[in-house]
Amino acid sequence: MSGEAYEVTGAAHGVNGAAHASGECPALDVGLLAPGRAGSPTEHATSDQAFLQAMLDAEAALTRAQAAMGTAPASAAAEVTAAAVAARFDARALAVRARAGGNPVIPLVADLTAAVPPEAAPYVHRGATSQDILDTAAMLVAARTLDLLLADLALLEGELARLARAHRDTALPGRTLTQHAAPTTFGLKAAGWRALVLDARDRAARVRGGLPVQLGGAVGTLAAAQAYGTAGPHAPHAPHAPDAQDLTLRLITTYAHELHLSEPDLPWHTLRTPLADLAGALALTAGALGKLAADVLTLSRTEIGELSEGGAGGSSAMPHKANPVRATLIAAAAQRAPALAATLYASLPAADERPPGAWHAEWEPLRDLLRLVGGAARDAVDLCAHLQVHPATMRAHLDLTAGLLTSERLVVELTPSLGRARAAELVSAAAAKVRTGGGTLADAVAAELTALPPRPHGADGPAPPVPDLTTLTDLTDPTHWTGCAEALTDRALKRR
Repeated sequence: MSGEAYEVTGAAHGVNGAAHASGECPALDVGLLAPGRAGSPTEHATSDQAFLQAMLDAEAALTRAQAAMGTAPASAAAEVTAAAVAARFDARALAVRARAGGNPVIPLVADLTAAVPPEAAPYVHRGATSQDILDTAAMLVAARTLDLLLADLALLEGELARLARAHRDTALPGRTLTQHAAPTTFGLKAAGWRALVLDARDRAARVRGGLPVQLGGAVGTLAAAQAYGTAGPHAPHAPHAPDAQDLTLRLITTYAHELHLSEPDLPWHTLRTPLADLAGALALTAGALGKLAADVLTLSRTEIGELSEGGAGGSSAMPHKANPVRATLIAAAAQRAPALAATLYASLPAADERPPGAWHAEWEPLRDLLRLVGGAARDAVDLCAHLQVHPATMRAHLDLTAGLLTSERLVVELTPSLGRARAAELVSAAAAKVRTGGGTLADAVAAELTALPPRPHGADGPAPPVPDLTTLTDLTDPTHWTGCAEALTDRALKRR
């Protein structure tokens, strides 16, 4: 029985520590401190039971591949496959026994061997090493989790496309360095979130398609697999037959086919590119989702209120609170993911042909990354499906600064008559008066223009006309200064 399946009762596991003293094991890692991934499909796909099943799948597939190559009897493959069911094994006992050899494959092989008939026992784990099975299991778990992640990213992309289309023309203040800068549109912002999600999707899909099996034997030479293929009653070739090596190499192909994983060029015991690529794709996905969450958290602040979560959460102390919980959990995942990815990157310089420690350091960070990102994607779909957009509040915020968001536009408009430097100086002076004394930017610029000295005597030709107050009022309407936001949104939405 896996750690997730143990039940806990107050009587059996009270504060007196009786359960610990008796050797009993309470429920392990049920997600009490991880609401971001609790209850998500990816949590199930990365559980101890899921990893145990993946290791068993790897063992059974290896025996089936050898049977397909003619180096093991088909009956043995059938028996091993039938026995390779996680529910038949005690995950907690395997975990405790794993301390002896440093990994759970060693006790699992012993238990799987004992679980099959005697005639099939010699074909369990034949030609493999522990890292072959655990690495392959990790790739299986990653593949199954990425499939779930990619499905959620597809749903999220659809929700963001809907938001971008619906708010293609909805203007709001653009903010740079925490301050109102120039107007933009919410449609363009949502299109930007979608672009990041598509970037993450593309990288995750590419990594998913390349996740490889691991098979190399003790030091990555496949020596034992070759020996088993050229010895014994099911060996189709003599020990030194010219095609013995080809037969052994084809075993990798068949093994990969059995598990629907990629075939590596080399055993990658200490060539950890697959893990680094996976870490990078997951960290990027966490960051892409984190950008979305960061913007939602900012725009849903009480004093801003341009967005709000449809299913906002409450507070244990303050009944009035409606917290942006989904965005908060996504932001938490984005905070943790880079450090977890860094651990996997730090394992790249793996020593010798089998690394002491570097390999072992990967297991938990990889699972945490898969869980975090999978949970964050689940939350992002929910967040965007129910996100409430408040255009009236956005419009009110555009008007807060009385046209100041359009200052750049006025410089452009006044440059033909005043020159760029003088136009910028005039608009800056007008903006300063608005900030300190109130009024509108249109009125302040009109006053500055009226106060301009006459054109110098002898200047060539008449000065180009300057805008009047009516024109200035129109020029300082923030909703008329969103540039190519609508066209950029349309362009972004063409990407599939």
